[in-house]
Amino acid sequence: MSEPVRAQSALRLRLLLSAVFLPLSLAGAAYFGQWAADTGTGDSPGRGMLVVIAVVCGALALLAAADLLVVIRRLRSERGIPAPH
Repeated sequence: MSEPVRAQSALRLRLLLSAVFLPLSLAGAAYFGQWAADTGTGDSPGRGMLVVIAVVCGALALLAAADLLVVIRRLRSERGIPAPH
């Protein structure tokens, strides 16, 4: 058996990636949402597609925020710092 009992991920890399992609995803959601709001009938791409892209960017932002919180909590627990209540 060569696998560790408790696998560890690269927390600092996850922290960096979440910290970079959270604002990018939020900016993408805002950009595509505004573009969708300004789209008229007959424009290409259509409003529906832009809304879908904005929602996907928003979902990615939520995922990055959740991962950021998990990584921060794990890093604090490794250092022995109590988590705030």
